[in-house]
Amino acid sequence: MRIERIELQVIRLRLQEPFRISSGQTHERRILLLKVEGEGARGYGECVADETPHYSYETVQTARWVLEQHLIPAALAREFASASEFAALLAAAARGHPMAKAALEMAVWDLEARRRGVSLAALLGGSKQAVEAGVSLGIREEVEELLERIGRFWAEGYRRVKLKIAPGRDVGVLESVRSRFPDLPLMVDANAAYTPAELEHVARLDAFGLMMIEQPFAADELLAHAELQARLATPVCLDESITSPATCALAIRLGSCRTVNIKAGRVGGHAASLEIHDLCARAGVPVWCGGMLESGIGRAHNVALASLPNFRLPGDTSASRRYWARDVVRPEFELQPDGTLAVPAGPGIGVEVDEGFLKTLEVAKASFRRG
Repeated sequence: MRIERIELQVIRLRLQEPFRISSGQTHERRILLLKVEGEGARGYGECVADETPHYSYETVQTARWVLEQHLIPAALAREFASASEFAALLAAAARGHPMAKAALEMAVWDLEARRRGVSLAALLGGSKQAVEAGVSLGIREEVEELLERIGRFWAEGYRRVKLKIAPGRDVGVLESVRSRFPDLPLMVDANAAYTPAELEHVARLDAFGLMMIEQPFAADELLAHAELQARLATPVCLDESITSPATCALAIRLGSCRTVNIKAGRVGGHAASLEIHDLCARAGVPVWCGGMLESGIGRAHNVALASLPNFRLPGDTSASRRYWARDVVRPEFELQPDGTLAVPAGPGIGVEVDEGFLKTLEVAKASFRRG
């Protein structure tokens, strides 16, 4: 394959409402998008990095610099056989920076799928026509407000609810939630808000009949996660700790988790995600697809990935209107009556990118061509 042109575009897209996790609150997303052209087709990718380095060391600014200075020049200077081989090209161009790499790599997967006239899901090896959808709810000061929102989203048909938690916003909140919703499929996500010294406290969450406890400790605390998992009946799920197939294999070998959250935009793209998926499948560890407040472009990539067989739990693949008054793709993603999202069957990501709307959101743009 040969890439002729790459366009980088930064947009601002305001959330329907602020979204708060243990590390901070987000009101709007500054999103870096990539458009890759070649072989008579165009592919789209989205960078999931935030503006600030609180969730990850990568930011929109660092991703843009790495893309412009290293990754894009490498992509335009070389040819490659397929999207599945493109990740190796990017690995040679720069060390680390998986979010920046994923934005470009995933755009190439979309490009190849469109060029072949097949859906991205099919190109990745997915077979599902729909994927189970869950909803993720940020931290709320008022518990009654949180309970109202849980009831509303549950009534809409979402198949599970995920609550963000943090020290001081955990046990008491869960007591109230379970009192109101004793049978709700429920999980919690700490985003590494606790330390291993708080293991006994985190272990108290085992009493609430949770589907899983996601990422209680820091990414590199695999031994602490293993100690916690040995104490719990509830599965521990790792997210930030899963930085590569190698770290996933280590986590499984140590017994640090019993489920894995795969975020293609965080682990370097689809090639790494497929390797993690297959590794977990061989180990009998179910996976699910997390979200990073993506626009419809990133959501389309996530839905395609979640169509693979070992994605056995509802993901954070909520409908477009959960986050945005207006999404950047048409049709927008909608929750079906059975609590699923349809997997687009058209070529590539299977949805049309609203270029006119993107233009109204644009705050920066740059274009690069083969020399």
